Amino acid sequence: MKASWNDIKAAIKKRIPSHSFRMWIEPLQFVKGGEERLVISSPNFFSKKRVQDHYSALIEKEIKKTFGKTCEFIIKVSGGNGNSQAKTDKNLQLSLPNIDIRPSGGCFLRKDFTFDQFVVGGNNDFAYSASLSLASRKDTQQNSLFLLSKTGMGKSHLSQAIGHHILSEYPSDRVYYITAEEFSNEMIHAFRHDCIDKFKSKYRNKCDVLLLEDVHHLSGKERTQIELALTLDTLYESNKKIIFSSCYLPADIPKLNDKLISRLSCGLISNIDPPNFNTRVRILKKKSNARGYNISKEVTQYLASELTNDVRQLESGLIGVAAKSSLLGVPVDLSLAASVVKNIIRQHKTITIDVIKKLVCKHYSISVNDIVSTSRKQSVVQPRQIAIYLSRRYTDSSLQAIGKSFNRYHATALHSINSVERGLKEDGTMQKKVDFFLQKLESGKF
Repeated sequence: MKASWNDIKAAIKKRIPSHSFRMWIEPLQFVKGGEERLVISSPNFFSKKRVQDHYSALIEKEIKKTFGKTCEFIIKVSGGNGNSQAKTDKNLQLSLPNIDIRPSGGCFLRKDFTFDQFVVGGNNDFAYSASLSLASRKDTQQNSLFLLSKTGMGKSHLSQAIGHHILSEYPSDRVYYITAEEFSNEMIHAFRHDCIDKFKSKYRNKCDVLLLEDVHHLSGKERTQIELALTLDTLYESNKKIIFSSCYLPADIPKLNDKLISRLSCGLISNIDPPNFNTRVRILKKKSNARGYNISKEVTQYLASELTNDVRQLESGLIGVAAKSSLLGVPVDLSLAASVVKNIIRQHKTITIDVIKKLVCKHYSISVNDIVSTSRKQSVVQPRQIAIYLSRRYTDSSLQAIGKSFNRYHATALHSINSVERGLKEDGTMQKKVDFFLQKLESGKF
């Protein structure tokens, strides 16, 4: 019977993506079997539920094909050695459906940001493999990973997928998921309230896995950089796992001290590129199925051929056609898809740095010469910062090119972007100002 189960697994391997097989089917082990029942073991409750939800029909089909008849199929949770044993309530909580999972510290992990929901292609297969390897192995020489990509390529998805996998495989591990901005704010709060020792202990002594997003936001924050470098030293020495993500290589982040650059660069650095056509098609199919959309192959391929920037643009197009179809009560066809795509592409093709400058200057009643001048008046500084932020968001220009367009160094341009992003979180007024420009740009009224 054990040999038959191995044959069944081999057949399943040919039917599903290799990464899905490695994660969910390969760990399933034969326990016992008879003429009417086959019992296999799964390493944990999370894995058991995933197999039951997504692969049970396929497994039952292969069992019937192998044995020539229907056979009851039972999954039991093992303790890692094939013996079924009870789990604690803490472990059981991890498999609850439709909720975001909160790790030991920091932000919640999005429930859909798992390895199983990540579409692997030539643009990201190395990053995926590196992330899965780091998450799966308890003892490994490579404990640090730096995920590098432009916004909207999937680095946050992979980072959080590592957190999900570790929480499911090693529930006792303390996983901290946090952005660099939030790390900095937490440290400042600790200093102000005389609890810096508690802050240090939290990250140095009570953290097994650190997921630190958007490390480029540490630019210019000298005290935070010093504290983080010391924390990373402790974590590295204790063989803890550390995952960073950023839009920039460590050495390209301005106003970052050499010690921290060295710590960020000492692990594996993996780049994620824009997806190719076939990968875009698979992404659209995956997201359509997840949302319950009924999108034809023709429309899916059309969206994949036209929306080539990043995953977020693809998702925007998919949601756009589904929403327009629902609101107008018409089917999703090529004509409707073309009207949605035309809007999205027009925005990206016509929005340039010069367009953004003129729009912002007109609204604030200042000249283009003012916005690129050396003036430090608040009436000029804030419009300039907003224009730089919008230039980064809506154009493909590099940070250096944006800075040069405003007669600024790229370090100053990054500082402006960070200032606006911080204002969006803390200041309702800033949110209203930026929303005004977003509406103008996205409507094409500029």
